[in-house]
Amino acid sequence: MKDLYKVMKWEEAEDFFIENHLPIVRIVERQNGYEHGEIDGPMRREQWNNWTDALCKAGEISDWQYENWTQPECCEREVSLYKTTPGTRPLF
Repeated sequence: MKDLYKVMKWEEAEDFFIENHLPIVRIVERQNGYEHGEIDGPMRREQWNNWTDALCKAGEISDWQYENWTQPECCEREVSLYKTTPGTRPLF
């Protein structure tokens, strides 16, 4: 991929994922029998990976970002959909 002039930062991607993708993932988790506070980590990680792949293909993030970004905390444990202070989300 060519150099990109403007890319999404990891923090922006995390916020967007939590606010727009995670609610849908939670619905599927509940349908699959997960109780409040339980998560399907593999499904969350797959959703994050699929979404960042789409971002890369659309030129929203660079190849380097795609290959080097870590998965957000919400892929490992439950987090709030809402920030309480800039840059932080409470964990459950």
